[in-house]
Amino acid sequence: MIKSINIKQFASYDENGIQINNLKKINFIYGANGCGKTTISNFLFDNSNDNFKHCTLNWNNEQNIPTLVYNKQFREQNFGSGQISGIFTLGEATAEEIENIRLKNEELKTIKQVGLLKKETLEKQTASIQTLETKFKDDTWSKVYKKHEKDFKEAFVGFLKSESFKNKLLEEYKNNKVPVESIEELKLKAKTILGEIPQNITLISLISFDRVIEIEKSLIWKKIIVGKADVDISKLIQKLNINDWVNVGRNYIENDTCPFCQKETITIDFKKQLESYFDETYLEDLNLINSLKQEYFGLIDNVLNELNLIEVNQKNFTKSKLDNDKFSAFLKTLASQISTNKELINNKTKEPSRIIEIVSLKEQLRLISELIIEANKLIGNHNKIVTNFAEEKKKLINSIWRYVCEENKIDIDTFLKSSQGIQSYIDKLKIERETKLNEFKTLDAEIKLLAKNVTSIQPTIDEINKTLKSYGFLNFEIVPSKEIGFYQIQREDGTIAESTLSEGEITFITFLYYLQLAKGGSSEDNVNSERILVIDDPISSLDSNVLFLVSTLIKEIIKEVRVDIGNIKQIILLTHNIYFHKEVTYVDSSYRKGEKAHFWILRKNNKHSTIQPYLDKNPIQSSYELLWREIKEWEKNSGITIQNTMRRIIENYYSILGNRRDDFLLSKFTSKEEKEICRSLMSWTNEGSHTMPDDLYIESPDNTISKYLDVFREIFVHTENIGHYNMMMEIEEE
Repeated sequence: MIKSINIKQFASYDENGIQINNLKKINFIYGANGCGKTTISNFLFDNSNDNFKHCTLNWNNEQNIPTLVYNKQFREQNFGSGQISGIFTLGEATAEEIENIRLKNEELKTIKQVGLLKKETLEKQTASIQTLETKFKDDTWSKVYKKHEKDFKEAFVGFLKSESFKNKLLEEYKNNKVPVESIEELKLKAKTILGEIPQNITLISLISFDRVIEIEKSLIWKKIIVGKADVDISKLIQKLNINDWVNVGRNYIENDTCPFCQKETITIDFKKQLESYFDETYLEDLNLINSLKQEYFGLIDNVLNELNLIEVNQKNFTKSKLDNDKFSAFLKTLASQISTNKELINNKTKEPSRIIEIVSLKEQLRLISELIIEANKLIGNHNKIVTNFAEEKKKLINSIWRYVCEENKIDIDTFLKSSQGIQSYIDKLKIERETKLNEFKTLDAEIKLLAKNVTSIQPTIDEINKTLKSYGFLNFEIVPSKEIGFYQIQREDGTIAESTLSEGEITFITFLYYLQLAKGGSSEDNVNSERILVIDDPISSLDSNVLFLVSTLIKEIIKEVRVDIGNIKQIILLTHNIYFHKEVTYVDSSYRKGEKAHFWILRKNNKHSTIQPYLDKNPIQSSYELLWREIKEWEKNSGITIQNTMRRIIENYYSILGNRRDDFLLSKFTSKEEKEICRSLMSWTNEGSHTMPDDLYIESPDNTISKYLDVFREIFVHTENIGHYNMMMEIEEE
């Protein structure tokens, strides 16, 4: 069936247009002439027309069904060439053949229904797996990509859309089996490999400090260096512990003058004793101290300068692999130790007899060397990567995908199990639906073959002529054309009548032809095919008596469509005639089974068409129906006008339409008491219809109204019109 119709940007429909939603089996659209009904029927007649390129038609279950449209185009197309295409029906079939075809059609209908249910279930499961995939895609994007975007975005290049990222993750989960690395290792490698192409880094020079350690270990620093002990003055010098003082002072001896007292007390013998005391051994020790000092100071100054240079360079190098913070701390400690050692060695130089404990730089230099070695190791790895950049990048990207797969293993496994379960069910449904489609095609072909053997156009001729005669159209009839498979309209004298028919006659006969076409088919193959009827103003130019005939014929079709009998699946009726609308939409007790009809009113305001839905409530009602509505809904109102309403109903139904007066109604009550009650009702309704209660005091009329409503009903019972009462009060008859 058609689910919805959208008409816009054509004729009286602007860019917003109209949307006719919730179409059911039976649909009525009422609208005055010129409001856009014909545009709707023309669109349904041929929606491929370029005029309707902005209009859309939506189908239930996307199942397109042939649409048979009755409108002006239909009349012109079928009654403009002098002969009419034949309509095939099952006219020549025996009762058994017709019953066989009917049963097979019912079986075909069941197969189709099962197929549609399979299709609906398939669509639901497809939607379910799409929802599951969408959620997994969104979760993957937020939990995986966004989480690692900062560190690994370059590894995800080519998959920076949520859909492609999801697909890549599932692919890697299935195929990627490389060992899982830690996130720290991956981040470290990513800094080198991902992003811009890396360049080689120069290794940091290692500092040699073996000689420094050797000098620090020299025994000279702990040796007490004094003069020769067997010299006369040695006892005094050693007793006073003035070795270093005397040694320094003797450098200032000039001639015989003492550098201390400045008197000529220095004798040759004293000089010999001094020279003997500070002998060659003493001098050698002093020379050793001085030479070690100069060498040590030179070495450690070089070491310190080189280390300071490394510190400056590495801090300014953004790609540095050195732990600069530790390096600076270690270097600061080393500089402090060097300063201490220099001071100690200077003291030893001045006072050779002093024992000094040099601070060993070995540990601090080892710590610094280890930092350099570790940095050089990282630099080596970096340079190795640079040398094999393409391969290393590929390995890293594989490792990153492997890591994120393992990290999200539980979520991926859950998704795969759920989606695989649904997909298995979908595959099963597809097979089952395909089986039903094949069954449908086989049975449909069988039905068409059976119908082909028993179809004929003659029953259509007989049926149309019978209807024409029944309703007074006696001066023409439908006859077979000379060309097989066609009809002609012929006068009693044998002349072709098409050109001399009145507009009303053409309208009526084309509508009868349309109804026969709706029941049969334009060929032997489509006699039993499903169809949708669209009827646009079928009573134009018809007399009022024919109007009721047309409405009766349509209502017979509606009755079958309601309960899903036959091959007509949906009716859309458009009309501007309010009387025809009322007649064709009237539902008596025999029509109330099945699905209710839907209603719309089409209007044209400021040259633009609009539509208002009323769904299952008929918006077109007569004044007589409105009177009955007031009776049904009196408790929602004040009840003041109920008397006048009863009087008008009785007058309309009995006096005006039935030519029955009050005396006739009274005569239908047998007992004196009943007559009094009826007469009381007449008086009460007449009084209430011509007077108003005192506006200062109004007694609640509820009890009175209820009593007289019972009498009102009894009038219809006694006059044998209870069916009309029940119909107007919408009371279901048992």
